[in-house]
Amino acid sequence: MIQLRAVLFAVYFFFLTLLMGIGAFPIRWLKKRGLALHYAQLWAKLTLAGLTRICRIEIDISGLENIPAGPCLIASQHQSYFDGFVWMNLSQRPAYIIKQELTRIPLVGPMLLLAGMVPVERAAGAKALRDMMRRAQESFAENRQIIIFPEGTRTLPGERVPLQPGVVALAKQSDVPIVPVATNSGAHWPRQGFLKYPGRIVIAIGKPIPTQAGRGALIGAITQAWEGLSHANNLPIPVDNSVGGTR
Repeated sequence: MIQLRAVLFAVYFFFLTLLMGIGAFPIRWLKKRGLALHYAQLWAKLTLAGLTRICRIEIDISGLENIPAGPCLIASQHQSYFDGFVWMNLSQRPAYIIKQELTRIPLVGPMLLLAGMVPVERAAGAKALRDMMRRAQESFAENRQIIIFPEGTRTLPGERVPLQPGVVALAKQSDVPIVPVATNSGAHWPRQGFLKYPGRIVIAIGKPIPTQAGRGALIGAITQAWEGLSHANNLPIPVDNSVGGTR
């Protein structure tokens, strides 16, 4: 049954994306960022509606009151493609830090750019960081909230990897609070493989972290916040597997 549900969701997602991609052509012609963002939010909402109904996955969100009304940097654990969809509608005006490759996807990529997402060419090094900073400042000036995945890649539930320094550099330069988010999304929509497993995906949102501390201290604060949220919500606790750590 799990295999059948995964197939049905894949078919649903393919045709949803195809139809909405075709329907986006007038929006691309109008070049209206706000309209493009609302359209992308609708796509994400319909994707998750299909996921919950077809694959029997519940979404449990706590801590929404911790998200400030204005600009902030939402620093989420990243275990699944699910993470890229869910924040489209948890923040009223989201802007994701995304890898450049996503903008090259037919139909989807142009809409991501028009909707104001912030692409990063990871191979470009320091230039990529400067470009990200510039685009992010433009997003904050539009009163948007930026979603970033500090791990830089999808990880396994409970896996700890070094955080990318860009999250702290961006927060300090912009003087916006960092909102930590823990999740177990990878347990139900794994980073690899085709199957989606029924159950409850938890999105646990922590209190904002001020940016007055040094960069190393801020990295530590994000990691500690993730661990605290994981403990409080019975999620896998991040462990440094590279050194065989246990917890």
